[in-house]
Amino acid sequence: MAPQEEWIAVESLDLEGQGVGHRADGKVVFIEGALPGERVQVQIARRKNQWEQGHATAWSRESALRVPARCPHFGLHAGACGGCKMQHLEAGAQVAVKQRALEDNLAHLGKLSPERVLRAIEGPAWGYRDRARLSVRFVAKKGEVLIGFHERKSRYIADMRECHVLAADVSALLVPLRRLIEHLDQRDRLPQIELARGDGVTALVLRHLEPLSAADRVRLGEFAQVHAVQWWLQPAGPDSVQPLNPADATLAYRLPEYGITMPFKPTDFTQVNAGINRVLVDRAVRLLGVQAAERVIDWFCGLGNFTLPLARTASQVLGIEGSATLVQRARDNAALNGLSGRTVFEARNLFEIDAEAVVALGSAHRWLIDPPREGAFALAKALADLHQAGLESTPSATGWTAPQRIVYVSCNPATLARDAGLLVHQAGYRCSAAGVVNMFPHTAHVESIAVFDRT
Repeated sequence: MAPQEEWIAVESLDLEGQGVGHRADGKVVFIEGALPGERVQVQIARRKNQWEQGHATAWSRESALRVPARCPHFGLHAGACGGCKMQHLEAGAQVAVKQRALEDNLAHLGKLSPERVLRAIEGPAWGYRDRARLSVRFVAKKGEVLIGFHERKSRYIADMRECHVLAADVSALLVPLRRLIEHLDQRDRLPQIELARGDGVTALVLRHLEPLSAADRVRLGEFAQVHAVQWWLQPAGPDSVQPLNPADATLAYRLPEYGITMPFKPTDFTQVNAGINRVLVDRAVRLLGVQAAERVIDWFCGLGNFTLPLARTASQVLGIEGSATLVQRARDNAALNGLSGRTVFEARNLFEIDAEAVVALGSAHRWLIDPPREGAFALAKALADLHQAGLESTPSATGWTAPQRIVYVSCNPATLARDAGLLVHQAGYRCSAAGVVNMFPHTAHVESIAVFDRT
C-alpha cells in the first residue's frame, strides 16, 4: 500500500496541536487536523529520516471529542488563520491535553513527577482575549486592507472579518478598522495594530513608519469617538507609545480581591486573559502561604502583578526585574496602592544572576518566580550551587538561608521542567504540586504553576 494511503492511528497531541501517530514501520508522523483516538490518512508535506509531517485528508474513525469550529477562519484550508490550533477539540479536552503536556515535560525533561496535580485554572473559552497584536497590510492589487493574525505557517495575513477569541465588541471592530485604514494617507506604512483592554477601556496602538498627516489624525479621532476606543500612536519601539488624545489616561486593571489597581500602558506586558490572571494571582498567593512576619522575593516582578497582592500580607516583598524603567513603574504602582512601605524593587539581569548575587539580596522565607519563556535557569542553578556548597545549612557563614517554598509560574513547560529538574535533583527541593492554567483556550500554549518545598 502506498504510504499516503496508509491508515494511521493517532495516539496523542503535541504542543503545536498536531496529532501524533506512527506508521507500521515505527516512523513518527505529525498530523495537522487529527485528534487522539482517530484513524486517518495523511498528505505528507515534509519528510525526514526520523519523522514526517502532514495533514489529515480522510478519517475511518473520528474522535468523540471532535467539535465543529466556531470561527469560519479556522481550519487547514488555504488562508486559514493561524491564531488558534485547537478549535476542533472540545474545550475541556484541550485542558486535559495541556495537563498531559505539562506532566510529560516534567517526567521526560525534569525526571520528576509532582506529588499532587492541581486542579486546572480555566474560564470562558470564547471572548477571553484582552490583548492581541494584529498585523496590517494594504493589498494594492485588490485595493483593500487586511487586518488579523497570520495564516497558518505563513507570513501572509489571514483575511479575517471576525475573531471569536477576542471580546465581541473588539471582534466587531475588525471590518470598520479595515475601512478606516483604507482611507488613511499612510495606509501602506502601517504594519500593525495592537489592542489592549483595561477596566472599561479599549486601546488601539497604531504602529506607523512615517509621521501621520493632520488629516489622518482627524480620521483616527473620529473613529475613536464613534467606536468608544482610545488611539495610541507608536512611531518606534514600545517605549515611544503616546495617546493620540492627551486627555486619554493610562489604562488600568484591578485585582479587587486585594484592593489593587494596576495602571499600564497598552504596550506593557500584561496577561492576555484578565479573568484567568485574577484567579492565577489568588492561587499563587494562597499556595505561597505567606505569613505576616515573612519576607518574600518576587523574581521577574513586572509591574507588580504578584508583588502587590503579596505585600498585603508579607512584612516585605522584594520585586526584581531586568529593566530599570519597569522597576520604577512597579514602584509607582506600589505607591498608588499605599504599599511603598512593604515593597522594595531592584533592577537585575536575572538571566546572568549567580549564587553570590542571590546571597547578597538576602534571605527570604518564600519566592515567587514568573519568568518569560526562557525560564529561570540561572536562578535555579544559583540555588543548586548554594545547596551543593552546603551554604543554606550554615547561615552563620553567609547570613543567608534558602527559601522554604517556591511558587513558579511558567509560560513554557519545557523550561519549567528543565528548572524543576535542577531544583529537585540538585537544590534540595521536592515538587509538591503542579497544574495547568488555561490562559489561551483553543491554542497550544501551556501556562502552568508549580510548587517546590524544601526537603
